[in-house]
Amino acid sequence: MSEKTWYYNVATGEVSDEKIGSWDNRMGPYATEGEARNAFEIAHQRNEDADERDRDDDWDNDDWG
Repeated sequence: MSEKTWYYNVATGEVSDEKIGSWDNRMGPYATEGEARNAFEIAHQRNEDADERDRDDDWDNDDWG
């Protein structure tokens, strides 16, 4: 039996344990209902983390072998 997953619907602001609505209005899956309720905060933090990794990359390195 698979574990329950949760989704956040950006069009309605509702959290559900089913894939309700269109995929382009749905964020998830999340492991808990609480994570789904914090979907925007989680996405924001993931974006911040990715931006930090991009800043740390050495894009000016011409040593491609």
